[in-house]
Amino acid sequence: MIDRGLDADLDSFDVIKERLKTKAPLNADEFARQAAYVVLAGGFSQKTAKKVHAEIMRRLYGGANADEMFSVFHNKNKVAAIARLWQNRNQFRDDYYKLDDLESKLAYLATLPHIGKITANHLARNLGENVFKPDVWIMRLLAAHGADLFDRLEAETNLPRGYIDVILWKACQNGLIKL
Repeated sequence: MIDRGLDADLDSFDVIKERLKTKAPLNADEFARQAAYVVLAGGFSQKTAKKVHAEIMRRLYGGANADEMFSVFHNKNKVAAIARLWQNRNQFRDDYYKLDDLESKLAYLATLPHIGKITANHLARNLGENVFKPDVWIMRLLAAHGADLFDRLEAETNLPRGYIDVILWKACQNGLIKL
C-alpha cells in the first residue's frame, strides 16, 4: 500500500502508529485539526476531505469565520461545527485530556459538534487511542472474519488495533480486500 501512496488517513500511517504508541497529548490546534478532519471526512471521500480540510485549516489559521469557510465548503452544519471546534479548541482539548478512561473519552468526543458515536472512534484513534472505527468496511470485515478479528491481529502482529484499523480500512476502500 505504501508503494501505491495509500499509507495515510489525515496523517501518514507512521504518524498514526507513533501517536498510538506514545499517546502523547496533542496541543489545542492539533486537537481541533483532527476534529475538523473527522467532521469533513464523514460522508465524503478521503481525497475530497483532505483537500477541503487543507483549505479550511488555512483559512482558520488566517482568522476566518464560518461564513468565510462556507465559500470553501457548502455545508452550513459542518462549517459551523468546525468553527465551533476551532473557537473552543482549548476547552475541548483540556476537557478530553482530563478524562482517565477510554469509555469516558469516547462518550465525551461524541458530544463535540458534529461528532457522533462512530466518528468519535475515528477521532479517538487519530488522537492516539487504541480503538477501531466501526465503519461499514470494518463491520463487514468483522462479520466475515469474526468479532475477535482485532484481538487476533493485534496478538499476531504486535501492532495496535488503531493502526490495524487504518490499514484494513484503506485496503478495503481501495479494493485490495474484497468483501
